[in-house]
Amino acid sequence: SELVEELLIAKEEHKLGAFEKKWLKYDVIIVDELGYIPFSKTGAELLFQFFSNRYERASVIITTNLEFVEWTNIFGDEKMTAALLDRLTHRSHILLLNGESYRFRQSMKQRENGEW
Repeated sequence: SELVEELLIAKEEHKLGAFEKKWLKYDVIIVDELGYIPFSKTGAELLFQFFSNRYERASVIITTNLEFVEWTNIFGDEKMTAALLDRLTHRSHILLLNGESYRFRQSMKQRENGEW
């Protein structure tokens, strides 16, 4: 959500091109926990553009608890979401991790050890 907010500010200040150019200098960016906060239509479009500009130029790592079919709820547009997933999944490695939460497991260990 912070990235989307920065994109919105850059657009408002007419500095979107420079903002995106700056981010293209990084070989890889990590977007952690995508999908917890839905985006406005403009925010979703800007994030789509951001990822599209990086497509086949630099790497992106995205973490999320959402299945791909749920991404439309975040981006609000089925066609744009499909186009984004097409770009993000092309030549990618998709890792599906299921299991107990690491944070939950740590909390339970602390509780068992009387660290609460």
